[in-house]
Amino acid sequence: MQHALLDIDTRGVATLTLNRPDKHNAFDEHLIAELSGQLADISRDDSIRLLLLRATGRSFCAGADVEWMRRMAAYDQATNLADAGALAELLQRLDSLPQPTIACVQGAALGGGAGLVCCCDMAVAAETATFAFSEVRLGLIPATIGPYVVRAIGRRAARRYCLTGERFNAADAHRLGLVSEVVEPSALEATVQRLVQALLDSGPKAVRAAKQLIDEVAGREIDAEQMAMTSRRIAGMRGSPEGQEGLSAFLNKRPPDWQK
Repeated sequence: MQHALLDIDTRGVATLTLNRPDKHNAFDEHLIAELSGQLADISRDDSIRLLLLRATGRSFCAGADVEWMRRMAAYDQATNLADAGALAELLQRLDSLPQPTIACVQGAALGGGAGLVCCCDMAVAAETATFAFSEVRLGLIPATIGPYVVRAIGRRAARRYCLTGERFNAADAHRLGLVSEVVEPSALEATVQRLVQALLDSGPKAVRAAKQLIDEVAGREIDAEQMAMTSRRIAGMRGSPEGQEGLSAFLNKRPPDWQK
């Protein structure tokens, strides 16, 4: 059984679906390998405009599978390190994907599952969804997801929720900045598709370049070097075929060619 399902539609929208509903889409080494491989393929495919990360069943992702954790506990240090490295690589691939990413959170996102949400550019959650960085409840720590958690919700909030392991609801996730929008379960799909359409209406190269730019300027001093870099970036985009087409379409009051 395939545990990570990939579908790419005619618009260039890729949907990657966690498909272990009987295990609440919990991670094991096989799911991690499948997701990581699919993300590597998506990153190399210029025809893909964006990625939706979904899950089947009641839960988005319940973190680590109990049987997988039992196996990990019996591993020697070298094997345990390699196993942890595979999850770290998965998270990094999702976080650094050149295409924009949207997490569609229909249920519980716990531990590493919440980490996946942190790695996405946007997240829409049903108001019934719950979240937790619950590793400490098992005597573990949110190590591989930690950098993404702190970046997503901030150091202060991370200290509370990573130390207590407590669950919090979708409204709190929105307040913390973990999710972009919270909607009724029946409105989840329409809200996701609104974001999809907004991305498709924008220049595909511009969207990728904007995502890269944000990563490069975040947390850095606005100095002469950065000002020069951003000036070069906008000048380059203005002179690019996509930039020229976008400006021409705007001035001539017509849709740009990427919307046709």
